[in-house]
Amino acid sequence: MWALKAEGLTFRYGELELFRDLDLELEPGAVRAVLGPSGSGKTTLVHLLAGILPLPSGRLWWGEVEVGRRSEEELARLRRERVGLVFQHHYLLDELTALENVLVPGMIAGRPDPGWARRLIERVGLAAHAHQRPDTLSGGERQRVAVARALYPRPRVVLADEPTGALDRANARRVKDLLLELAGENGAAVLLATHDEALVQGLPAWRIEDGRLVGG
Repeated sequence: MWALKAEGLTFRYGELELFRDLDLELEPGAVRAVLGPSGSGKTTLVHLLAGILPLPSGRLWWGEVEVGRRSEEELARLRRERVGLVFQHHYLLDELTALENVLVPGMIAGRPDPGWARRLIERVGLAAHAHQRPDTLSGGERQRVAVARALYPRPRVVLADEPTGALDRANARRVKDLLLELAGENGAAVLLATHDEALVQGLPAWRIEDGRLVGG
């Protein structure tokens, strides 16, 4: 069984065809990078796989669940339960503490687990900063909070779009390593989209070429 599967995805942006009959499969625990320069479609691919953009064609599964033509409400619920998202910008809520930001997915779902949120904050090395607000944290610290928040629901799939693009080299590696380590402990499949080949050196990687994924 796969954790993430896409079949026959085709996507156009105006006259530009970004993807054509794209297929993708990730098994539980698998890690893959998607490499490509700016404008190659990495962010669009992540948004399609996350159900943020509607599928104009093709099929998409999160585990055994086919995303299909579901209502926005049902799609949002499934995404909260099954998909963890990390972006270049942390998208933390400024009025909440680091710990409260990690807890947000549980609060939205009506099943908050402060103990689990605290353990995640500890695992990303921010126990001493748990009650600080984002504007008092460094860029690397904010991104580590974002990683902890993405992993709070114990997702089956983690989609990361340039998650270290705004960080220096040392912080970028730390955030990437934490993301892969914590996701791996939960058996989540990880797709990491980046232009930074050095960051994902040693990882199996696909490249976006002519609307399809090659390599890996």
